[in-house]
Amino acid sequence: MGWMADETGLEKCAANYVPLTPLSPLKRAALIWPDREAVVYGDTRLSYADLKADASRMASALARRGIRPGDVVATIMPNIPAQAVAHYGVPAAGAVLNTINTRLDPDTVAYILDHGGAKMLMVDTQFLPLAIEAIARMEGEAPEIIEVPDEAAGYPASGAHATYADFMASGDPDFEWLMPEDEWESMALNYTSGTTGRPKGVVYHHRGAYLMAMGSAVSWPVGDKARYLGIVPLFHCNNWNHIWMMPFVGGTFVCIRDITAKNIYDAIADEGVTHFGAAPIVLNMIINADDSDRRAFDHIVEVFTAGAPPPVAILQAIEPLGFHVTQVYGLTETYGAVVQCIWQGEKWDDLPEEERYAIKGRTGVAMPMMEHITVMDPETMQQVPMDGETTGEIMIRGNSVMKGYLKNPEATAEAFRGGYFHSGDIAYQHPDGYIKITDRSKDIIISGGENVSSVEVEGALMHHPAVSICAVVAKPDEKWGEVPCAFVELKPGREATEEELIKFARSRLAGFKTPKKVVFQELPKTSTGKIQKFELRKIAKDL
Repeated sequence: MGWMADETGLEKCAANYVPLTPLSPLKRAALIWPDREAVVYGDTRLSYADLKADASRMASALARRGIRPGDVVATIMPNIPAQAVAHYGVPAAGAVLNTINTRLDPDTVAYILDHGGAKMLMVDTQFLPLAIEAIARMEGEAPEIIEVPDEAAGYPASGAHATYADFMASGDPDFEWLMPEDEWESMALNYTSGTTGRPKGVVYHHRGAYLMAMGSAVSWPVGDKARYLGIVPLFHCNNWNHIWMMPFVGGTFVCIRDITAKNIYDAIADEGVTHFGAAPIVLNMIINADDSDRRAFDHIVEVFTAGAPPPVAILQAIEPLGFHVTQVYGLTETYGAVVQCIWQGEKWDDLPEEERYAIKGRTGVAMPMMEHITVMDPETMQQVPMDGETTGEIMIRGNSVMKGYLKNPEATAEAFRGGYFHSGDIAYQHPDGYIKITDRSKDIIISGGENVSSVEVEGALMHHPAVSICAVVAKPDEKWGEVPCAFVELKPGREATEEELIKFARSRLAGFKTPKKVVFQELPKTSTGKIQKFELRKIAKDL
């Protein structure tokens, strides 16, 4: 299809076809903006020339230590410059980057190191005990450790391992990068949360990462001289691929080791942060910050929020503080956010506030690097009616979908059944095509035969003035099978009773959707701010 009758001499060649890779924009940025800040962290300031040179040193040092194209190099680090450099230096050696969640347990880290076959592990000094314990539990060959100290944060080198500085000193800043010959070559290996079993290894290719980064820059949009705060961990979908987005626009990646309201406000005020991504729970942290932690700033900060559907109450509370929030949605398997609630001002700017924020609470539509994202019946693979109520499963097709699950062809085939990636998320679509998530399939509460959306119940409770954050899960019930059970964190200095919150929810919800139990406690969270509902379900079983 689409070929002319005579295409003699029109074949691909080096002049007209280059495999897409996020490495190329960094090369370009180092030529155009050699002195512009690329990565900053306290007193550390890496220009684009510095970042390219450090990536070259790392690639060279890896090669000299025997790392070959296709080998896996793992990291256990927070968002510090070494982790940012690894996102370019590792693939520049032709290797595959495996960023590991710093909050995992040693057994899971051992499994990941074994399953991925990491040949080297770069680890921040703070997490050395985790790494050493994990390696002790491995079944296969242990990776070489490169220790990455952070003295300014209180983590000097232990003296027990080769240091990052010595490792980098052994590299050549003029090393010629091993660019991919095929854009389908593997670039990164990320592991799912594994809440229902062993985590699955999600493999990214160079093409997907390039298009993800470019599509995100276009769709957000991220303009010239943007200063992006790295709240989303670089071990979470590689920072939603935003680390690879910044060289496209000559922007600056501002590192942040510890996610606190004070550190976020300081970064905005001192570093001029213009953009960041974060889970709703981080937005809640900003809203409820102590007065002593707040800083004045004179510009609007653009925010992508994902990880859980943001309650409308959070959107209403944060925007007056100087933040413009856009909901996005994605998964590890889609390189990060691939759905965006694109605002259509000509239609919606003049609507009443409640209606405007209800629209902002939608999940959204496909971002430009994706081919088709919609809601289907997962059994028939047919489009559900776009009537604002009929639910189905979000199905995803496009260039920023993973290659598949490492060493798990059966799971890959099932995930791609019918020509789409099956997200596992339940949603409906409005007549204009905008998607609205109602729940993860595993989070739906079935009470007396009725489906209850935990997201809807959480949204109702979040309107209570004393509620800081909440999560709703199923609690076993002899009569109804399951009933909603709410776990709640209250705002500092505020009080509320179980009876009060149940009554408040009942005023906004149908009876069968109203929580039958409210528990006041700190909610378990992942490093990215997601609430760990599987832990709450364990507690609810015993109530």
